[in-house]
Amino acid sequence: MSELTSQVRRRRTFAIISHPDAGKTTLTEKLLLFSGAIQIAGSVKARKASRHATSDWMEIEKQRGISVASSVMQMEYRDCVINLLDTPGHQDFSEDTYRVLTAVDAALMVIDAANGVEPQTRRLLQVCRARNTPILTFVNKMDREVKDPLDLMDEIERELGMEVVPFTWPVGMGKAFHGVMDLREQQMRVFSPGEDRDHHNDEIVAGLDNPIYAQRFGMQYEQAQGEIELLTDAAPPFDRSAFLAGRQTPMFFGSAVNNFGVREVLDALVDLAPPPGPRVAMQRTVQPDEPKFSGVVFKIQANMDPAHRDRIAFLRVASGHFERGMRLKVTRSGKELRPNSVVSFLSQRRELLDEAFAGDIIGIPNHGVLQLGDTLSEGEPLLYTGLPFFAPEMFRSVEVADPLRTKQLRAGLTQLGEEGAIQVFRPLAGTVLLLGAVGQLQFEVVAHRLEHEYGVKARIMPSRFQVARWVTCPEENGGAKELQRFIDGNAHRVAHDAVDAPTVLVEYAPELRAIEANWPKIKFHALREHAGLVFQKQIDG
Repeated sequence: MSELTSQVRRRRTFAIISHPDAGKTTLTEKLLLFSGAIQIAGSVKARKASRHATSDWMEIEKQRGISVASSVMQMEYRDCVINLLDTPGHQDFSEDTYRVLTAVDAALMVIDAANGVEPQTRRLLQVCRARNTPILTFVNKMDREVKDPLDLMDEIERELGMEVVPFTWPVGMGKAFHGVMDLREQQMRVFSPGEDRDHHNDEIVAGLDNPIYAQRFGMQYEQAQGEIELLTDAAPPFDRSAFLAGRQTPMFFGSAVNNFGVREVLDALVDLAPPPGPRVAMQRTVQPDEPKFSGVVFKIQANMDPAHRDRIAFLRVASGHFERGMRLKVTRSGKELRPNSVVSFLSQRRELLDEAFAGDIIGIPNHGVLQLGDTLSEGEPLLYTGLPFFAPEMFRSVEVADPLRTKQLRAGLTQLGEEGAIQVFRPLAGTVLLLGAVGQLQFEVVAHRLEHEYGVKARIMPSRFQVARWVTCPEENGGAKELQRFIDGNAHRVAHDAVDAPTVLVEYAPELRAIEANWPKIKFHALREHAGLVFQKQIDG
C-alpha cells in the first residue's frame, strides 16, 4: 500500500447535526476532550463565565449560547485523523449546514432523549439521505427524565425511515440513570455524574448478565435486561453495507455534559465511519488516493481573526497530497495560487500546516480570490458540483446610518455575501442593497457583525419583495441574447447576487407565474449550484 493510500485510509471526516439545544456543541467539546485535543471543556451552559465552547468563537455565539456558524476541528485518536465539523443547529442557518454536509463522509446525529426527533433533525436527515451519507445516532441527556428508549428507537425508525441498531443500551434514566450496557463489548460502563470528572476512571463491569447488576441497580437493571433480550430477538443485526448506504444507523446512549457515553461514539466513528471515497466532478469521478491534488471550497469565513480582517476559505481535500507552497489553479477563474500560510483548525485556534491528504479540511487565507464552490487542482480543469444555494424566503433592504460609512457597508456586505452568511443582491435600478435570508436570525447576525467587525451601524428595513428566482436561458432558446433581452425588459425587478448571477425579484408568487408565462424561453430556478452556475433542478414558482 502506498503512503498516500495509507494516509487517506486514516482519515475520518464527519459533521455533527441536530435540532438546537440537543447538546451538539457540548458533544463536540467532549469528543475533543476524549481525543486529547483539549484539556478543559468550555462549559456551554456557563456562558456568562469566562469559558465558552471551543467551537463557538463568534462574539454573538458567546452572548446567545448558540452556534450560528459551522466550525472545523481536527484531532487524532487511535491512529486516525478525525476532521470534525460542528454545524449550526438553528434552522435560520440551514444553508451553512447543507454546504458543510457536502464536505463530509459521515454524520453524527444528536437527539435529545426528552424531545425525540425534532423538525430540524428531520430536515438535516433528508439532506444526508439524499447524499446517502452514513449516520451514527447519539441519544443525549439520559441523566434527565426522558422518553422510554424503546419508544425513542421506534420514533427514529418511523420518522427517519432508517433501521436502528443499538450498540449501547441505557440502564435507568434521570436520577436513576446507572450507565449503559455496551452490547458489542458485552460490558457495562457505570455512570457517575460530574462534567469535570476524569473519564479515564470510569467503572467497567464485565458481562451483560453479571449478578452484581441486580444487587446494585435493582429494578432499572431488570427492565434494561428485558429490553436487551427483546432487542436481541427483534432488532436487525448491524449490516455495514446498509450503514454505508445511509439505510441503517447504529445508536448510542449517554450524557455529553457528564462526559458519559462519548468514548463509545468516538470508537464507533473510527471503526465504522468510512474513509474518504471517490468524488464526482463534472468531468469524471476522482479517486481520493490519486497522486494529483484537488479540492473544493465549501465555506468561507470572514474575520476569524478580527485584528487582521482575514477571510479563510475552508477547503475539503478531495484527492492527493497537499503541500504548502504548491502551485494550484482555480478552475472558475484560471487564476494560480501558491498558498504559503495554509492552516488546520481547532476551532479558533489555528496551526500552520505543511501537508494534508484527501478528507482533510484546510483553511486558505485569501482576499476575495476564492468563492464558495470553487475547485482547486494542480492544473486539471476539474469542477466539483453539489454545493447548494437556495432562493431566499425573506428579504430586507439595508442602508447605512452614517452616509460616510457607505464604503465600509458595501465592503462588509460583499464579504458576508461571499461567505454565504446572507445573500446580497444589487438591484439594477436604485442603489439600496437587498439582503435575502432563510430566517430572521440571519438578519440579526449580519447587523451585529457589520457593527462589531466592520464598524458600520446598518438600518435593516422591510422590503416589498417576497420571492426570488435565478434566471438562465439555454443556448437552444437563444442563450445570452434572450437572457439579456429579459434583463433589459425587467430591469426594475432584476438584481445580481454575490457571483453576478441574474435574479428576478417579485412581490407575489402569481406575479412570478405571469412572468414565466410571458417569457417561455427563460428558466427560473429556486436552487443554484455554485460551480459553473450549474442548476441542479428547476422548480417552478
